Amino acid sequence: MQQTIGRRTFFKQLAGAATALAAPYIVPDTALGRSGHIAASERIGMGFIGMGGMGTGDLRAFLQKERAQVIAVCDVDDANLYQARDLVNAHYGTNDCLVFKDFRAVLLRQDIDAVCLALPDHWHALAAVAACRSRKDIYGEKPLAYSISEGRAIVDAVEKHGTVWQTGSQQRSEQNFRFACELVRNGYLGKVSTVRVGLPYGSSIRPGNFKPSPPPAGFDYDMWLGPAPEAPYCEGRCHWNFRWISDYAGGQLTDWAGHHIDIAQWGMNTESSAPIEIEGVGEWSDGREGLFDVMNGYEFTGRYAEGFTMIVADSRRHKMGVRFEGEEGWIHVDRGLIEANPSSLLRARIKPAEIHLCVSTDHHQNFLDCVLSRKKTVAPVQAAHHSIMVAHLGLAAIKLGRKLKWDNVRERFIDDAQADRLLSRSMRSPWQLS
Repeated sequence: MQQTIGRRTFFKQLAGAATALAAPYIVPDTALGRSGHIAASERIGMGFIGMGGMGTGDLRAFLQKERAQVIAVCDVDDANLYQARDLVNAHYGTNDCLVFKDFRAVLLRQDIDAVCLALPDHWHALAAVAACRSRKDIYGEKPLAYSISEGRAIVDAVEKHGTVWQTGSQQRSEQNFRFACELVRNGYLGKVSTVRVGLPYGSSIRPGNFKPSPPPAGFDYDMWLGPAPEAPYCEGRCHWNFRWISDYAGGQLTDWAGHHIDIAQWGMNTESSAPIEIEGVGEWSDGREGLFDVMNGYEFTGRYAEGFTMIVADSRRHKMGVRFEGEEGWIHVDRGLIEANPSSLLRARIKPAEIHLCVSTDHHQNFLDCVLSRKKTVAPVQAAHHSIMVAHLGLAAIKLGRKLKWDNVRERFIDDAQADRLLSRSMRSPWQLS
């Protein structure tokens, strides 16, 4: 079954359904042919919105969780949509997975308790805020939002509606990252003066047809554009390549901020703040194919009120990962890697009375556990907001070519109207955050 729904109709129905949606829907033991070992009262009905590479990866992970019951999948592209449907039906041995082209129809279903959002960045805020209003808990892929103001809108909606939010910053569920951050938090390095963050360089543009053409049958291109500016369809613009076009994303810097900048913030206990002074340099893409215009190379420095400096740079300038530099040594952590000087730091054991960060060994399971317990996840929304904020601030300083000063309380630049204009964007009608 496919379903689309108008914007006005959706919000009218949403207002009437909010009360009913406040309590979790209980999926029966026999739902979709499943008679698993988890009690019905503990199974969580899920809808998946955005079935590209990340969305399908998340779907595969949640299908392996006994506490999750996949009810529906949603995508504007039939190729992604029906591939996801077939994956769900094959897993459960049924033909019951619902399919939708419009995410708002998913949010109106009372049998869906939680949604997984894996959309292009320019869609994150609209979908997330609507899901919060629909009383859905959310597993949201990083980065949190396309802009700082849209990130703030998501945070406010999560807090207003009591939403359980997990960001797809899965490094927080890996032991080496948690251990490195605990060493920093507990003073094993002494006072940390500098944190160096290395992120990927360049744009991983995938081949395709870059000439304007009619959208293929089954692809709702107008919905894919959503709040982004009107632009002619071409194959090379969409899906993976959206990351390298500034109307939809911010390149490797914003794509990876939710990973390594997030770990830097976690280790420094600055999950609710960002630099107060930022400056940097960057090299921009050459506008290849008339599309790709994000930065290839970048380096910026953020100075924190907490008394340290964070330097974020592409991997031609910095080694990938996060390096904490303190008075008594340093520690560097990346995927599958942790090293330190002195090396004895790696043999340290965090004592019972010391700071222990949230322990998660399975990022998707942590989300499900928190949906049931209503506790905070390992990657909460405030942390995600401030991690991507660091990247947005660096991007703004590089765009303007000058040092910027930031007010963390007001979430505005200090006496800088030109820079403040970079905090938000206008949305293509009829889309708006209201």
